[in-house]
Amino acid sequence: MSHALQDSGGAPVTVELDEAGKAYVIKVEGGEVAGRAHFVAGPTEGERIFYHTEVDAAFGGRGLSKVLVAEALADSRERGVTVVPLCPLFVRKLAQTGDDYVAEGGKYRKATTTDIGLVS
Repeated sequence: MSHALQDSGGAPVTVELDEAGKAYVIKVEGGEVAGRAHFVAGPTEGERIFYHTEVDAAFGGRGLSKVLVAEALADSRERGVTVVPLCPLFVRKLAQTGDDYVAEGGKYRKATTTDIGLVS
């Protein structure tokens, strides 16, 4: 996650993994946290269940959720983590680009009732 990222208006943003907080965090210029993609560990080693993504309303309309989801997926792929999408943004992104994600070495699977129970 070291390449230059931008919002839809061209302003720089960063995405970082917050292991302790179990989330990917997107920050705008100046380091202010604008949003998070939350996850929990899956039932199998090496899985992350992404269950909620939020961007503060003050930062709406900048395409930050798209950047956040894309970067969380890219980092998960690089780490060899299997993504389990429960969050509608992750579900939609993988429905649209899942074949490409797998072709690039990413792994994901559909959520089960066990996964839903882990998030509840």
